[in-house]
Amino acid sequence: MKAMVFAAGLGTRLRPLTDTMPKALVPIAGKPLLYHVMNKLRTAGYDEFIVNVHHFPEQIKEYLAGTDFNYKISDESRELLETGGGILHAEDLILPSEEPFLVHNVDIVSNLDIAWLREKTRPEALATLVVSDRPTRRYLLFDEDMRLVGWTDTSTGEVRSPHPGLDPSKYRKLAFAGIHNLSPRIFECMRAHGFSGRFPVMDFYLKVCALEPIFGAPVTNLQLVDAGKLESLPRAEALIS
Repeated sequence: MKAMVFAAGLGTRLRPLTDTMPKALVPIAGKPLLYHVMNKLRTAGYDEFIVNVHHFPEQIKEYLAGTDFNYKISDESRELLETGGGILHAEDLILPSEEPFLVHNVDIVSNLDIAWLREKTRPEALATLVVSDRPTRRYLLFDEDMRLVGWTDTSTGEVRSPHPGLDPSKYRKLAFAGIHNLSPRIFECMRAHGFSGRFPVMDFYLKVCALEPIFGAPVTNLQLVDAGKLESLPRAEALIS
């Protein structure tokens, strides 16, 4: 099974650590964030990894060369392509594949049961997004079948949806966890809807969710730490330990 790990980010919230190293190599409990994510996924059965790189890319390449992970590098050294562009850029490294592939942010530390996510992935799903009921400003909106219908920022009242006049109060609000399971046909779908170059994957999801089956997989009792912030590192270490 294949998994893509987003490791290309600039890690601005982790400065000054990321002034001299990529976010993916920031140590937690004595080992890089990248190790913890890849090891968790390998334990869950993933045996082929695609790692995208941009910020201090040679450091990540050197680190991975010294490990026993089965990996390929998706090089974004020339331009950071964001999440959607990063997935599309890695197409040749992910295909051919007949089964969904996992995408996981390198700075997300959680107790998620990855095998559970695979079980929750419906055969028809273009994407299955790990979500949970936790306080935040920005929420994804789902109907009663857990199909994505839109997005809202509760602090500003902004709503984004392909459904005109969508009322967020009528839908389930859940926070995205930075982990998703994607169908291999996502690449052709991105191109068919005019996506290329640099773009956030959420822009794509919110454009096509009225036409394509994009579902949420809500997790109860999810413990999740965004380890992309300095103040979160002690909590991430406690969760890993």
